[in-house]
Amino acid sequence: MNLRDIIKFDSNGLVVSVVQDAETGQVLMVGYMNAESLDLTLTEGKACFWSRSRQKLWRKGETSGNSLVVEEIRCDCDADALVLKCRPAGPTCHTNETSCFYRKVQSNGALTLDGDGVAQS
Repeated sequence: MNLRDIIKFDSNGLVVSVVQDAETGQVLMVGYMNAESLDLTLTEGKACFWSRSRQKLWRKGETSGNSLVVEEIRCDCDADALVLKCRPAGPTCHTNETSCFYRKVQSNGALTLDGDGVAQS
């Protein structure tokens, strides 16, 4: 069995991809992959995504230098989501936070900052 044979892309040809730090398990970001970006990720060993806003391939770190070296990829039971366990080369978030998930949601819906202290909102 091969991932390419079972992966289920959505109606836009994308599969959600959750990125975790391979060492700590911290969720770093969520991105989307199409068939081409998935193949590039598998071939090159560095995370590549499909940018929905720019409608083009996006190699994580291509402008910042903060790439994600892929250590392991896991596919869920339905083959419609991936987890990429990566070794980050610098902050993952464009705000310079380690993780894009630096906003903590309180029970009343209020947001508080709970990251490295770099992001301002």
